[in-house]
Amino acid sequence: MCGIAGEIRFDGQVADPAAVERMAEVLAPRGPDGAGRIGYGPVAFAHRRLKIIDISARAQQPMLDNELGLLMVFNGAIYNYPELRQELQGLGYRFFSSGDTEVILKAYHAWGPACVQRLQGMFAFAIWERDSGAVFLARDRLGIKPLYYTEQPGRFRFASTLPALLAGGDISTDIDPVALHHYMSFHAVVPAPHTIVQGVRKLPPATTLRIGADGSLQFDTYWTPNFDRDAADGARDFGEWREQVLDSLRLAVRRRLVADVPVGVLLSGGLDSSLIVGLLAEQGQQGLHTFSIGFEAVDAEKGDEFEYSDLIAKHFGTRHERIFIGADRLLPALPDCVAAMSEPMVSHDAVGFYLLSQQVAKHVKVVQSGQGADEVFGGYHWYPPLLESRDPLEDYARHFFDRDHAEYARCVQAPWVGEDYSRQFVAGHFAQPGATGGIDKALRLDTTIMLVDDPVKRVDNMTMAWGLEARVPFLDHELVELAARIPAEHKIREGGKYVLKEAARQVIPGAVIDRPKGYFPVPALKYIRGAYLDFVRDILLQPRARQRGVFDNAYVDTLLAEPEAHITPLRGSKLWQITLLELWLQQQGL
Repeated sequence: MCGIAGEIRFDGQVADPAAVERMAEVLAPRGPDGAGRIGYGPVAFAHRRLKIIDISARAQQPMLDNELGLLMVFNGAIYNYPELRQELQGLGYRFFSSGDTEVILKAYHAWGPACVQRLQGMFAFAIWERDSGAVFLARDRLGIKPLYYTEQPGRFRFASTLPALLAGGDISTDIDPVALHHYMSFHAVVPAPHTIVQGVRKLPPATTLRIGADGSLQFDTYWTPNFDRDAADGARDFGEWREQVLDSLRLAVRRRLVADVPVGVLLSGGLDSSLIVGLLAEQGQQGLHTFSIGFEAVDAEKGDEFEYSDLIAKHFGTRHERIFIGADRLLPALPDCVAAMSEPMVSHDAVGFYLLSQQVAKHVKVVQSGQGADEVFGGYHWYPPLLESRDPLEDYARHFFDRDHAEYARCVQAPWVGEDYSRQFVAGHFAQPGATGGIDKALRLDTTIMLVDDPVKRVDNMTMAWGLEARVPFLDHELVELAARIPAEHKIREGGKYVLKEAARQVIPGAVIDRPKGYFPVPALKYIRGAYLDFVRDILLQPRARQRGVFDNAYVDTLLAEPEAHITPLRGSKLWQITLLELWLQQQGL
């Protein structure tokens, strides 16, 4: 787990080492254990290292293989690298390190772009071919690891975060109108390739990009989950699905133990993280380190789920850390939390993950986390209405969108209104083959789009702000493929995630499985009052915010007058949504 950056020139000029170094400096929190930079004429790569697999100097990056003529930077973890290494040794390859980075390098030489099909794990990497001058970039199937890029005449740059590219300079920093619509309407989900900044794009998940020596770009999508079912799937009974889910999840959890340092668990007290703890205990893990976080309550809304995390910690005998965040710590942490975001992310729990990661990183470098189970196994409330829906697009938008286009038109100033980009995007995604029913269309959208640019990005950004690697077994691509084939009714029964819950009964206490559905609560950012309202007002009433010309001033004043009267269908604060975007833009100097 690291940070990567680079520049490739196509105009006969030498790559700018100073720009690459500036990008790498921004990535320093992602890789506090080491730094490296290599330049070869038109190419310069930089790397910030977090030592997880092969912690020796032999695995230092950028990694150069003179024999093969390949230079590489890599962010992520390949869980099946020992097996691939053995296979490559059988093909005659010799290794100078013992980690996963060199395995990718050799795999690319052996199998070319198709090497990504063999990789189990999370990854974003770039490989330069010395002889051809081409560069190959790739991102993992579920977009767990980020990869941003910019294009200029004669030049291409990439980095693990958007702010790193901004530090490189010479980029159009205008707001992208399509991204703005997604941010304000599609629950702050900005699908690739868009970002909120016009001059920065991001490589979509499950995508490779080959850049020719002449600057030509060739994109290829190498994986997509199929939600259609064959005759064998249709004949399979519920018990078979349940056992397959449990077996697949056991494997996913075991894969994510591959490390040369201890692996802990972020234990929220919900089904998903509790099941991970149970499966690790089942596999013989002793003295497992678990961590949970809680916040002050607001009115009747609790700010913690310690009752359930304590239950699991006691049941499995983990070394458990309870982390309570009072109001005196939460508010001062917000600016730093927002500054750690690659893109503005509206979910209230971002600051929770940020503060949790700060404490966890004092104890371990790697954790497993339960993100993805709700999207993969149908845990959200908007899925059941879509099972028999006659208008899945309308039903999905009504439940998930923060505002419709009419409200969006009132929210922003006239030049930004544009088209209903978010609804058009969802309609286009729903129309793609591979998912027949409305609920499967929504599950596919949420697994491959929403999950990537909301929960997964949030966990990556907030953990890596403290040099902490988060691994997500529910996003093992084989588990995702299996879940896609399970009939939707097996997922959404009895409040959702039914097949997962029934599998979990063989592993964890029923009290955690049958509890009311929870979430990562940060009530103070939903009910904005007192010092939080002062904080928000200071940001939105600054001359810079008013002069930006994005939000309608009357709309902003309405939200400021009654913050608690303007809550999205997903229980978010509309006032916090626009505040966070404005704060992020100001922090980035935009």
